[in-house]
Amino acid sequence: MSKRVIAYCRTSTENQKEEKTIQLQVESLKAYAQKHDYDIVEWFEDDGVSGGLEHRPALARLMKCLETNLDIEGVLIYKLDRLARDLYIQEGLIKEFTKFKKEVISTLEPDLASNDPFRKAFRQMLGVFAEFEKAMITLRMKNGRNSAVAKGRWHGGSIYGYDHGKNGELLINQSEANTVRKMYHMKRYQKLSPKKIAEWLNDEKVPTKRKTTKWHSLTVRKILRNPAYKGYLQYQGQLHPGNHEPIIK
Repeated sequence: MSKRVIAYCRTSTENQKEEKTIQLQVESLKAYAQKHDYDIVEWFEDDGVSGGLEHRPALARLMKCLETNLDIEGVLIYKLDRLARDLYIQEGLIKEFTKFKKEVISTLEPDLASNDPFRKAFRQMLGVFAEFEKAMITLRMKNGRNSAVAKGRWHGGSIYGYDHGKNGELLINQSEANTVRKMYHMKRYQKLSPKKIAEWLNDEKVPTKRKTTKWHSLTVRKILRNPAYKGYLQYQGQLHPGNHEPIIK
């Protein structure tokens, strides 16, 4: 008789180009389940989330499922670091699963979730390497941002008033730039608050960057305080000259 299990997949925010995407993890788990006679009764997927527990809604639902479904015999994962790279979180989750008398099945590390002393020591050693890998990914990302700022390149996401060029550079969006200039004019010369400016933009049906949302005072305030519009980049509390064309001169 097939063992009833639930499956958990995760990709992290730290490395969006991970070797195993959610879909590839799903395919791997399906193949493993078929080969070893497991019946996957429910799937839980956290796509593009950090390793911290507070930002993983699918994992929270999984834990609730384990509490209320006594007939589920185990949790199937692609690899132990999909639970968490952080050793303490990983071990804590495995302890929770075993508390519910659920087996943890890792397709690439069979039986490593066992409480056998040797396997536990080996699992913890793998966890240390996973933590080191996480630290290196974070360091590379930080160095990448530092390098971008040093060269005057924008290192953030979408910003109202600009479009992104082929190489990620900021290019002025003339229509949005005119709106930005209008905001600065209304604040400086008409002494209007961000709330009043947002109300005016909505009354005039000026589209936001997303086109489907309305203007809010917080959005306007962020634009009015953003040094990027004056040609600067802000990073770690410091201003650095940007290589993009300023909208406000």
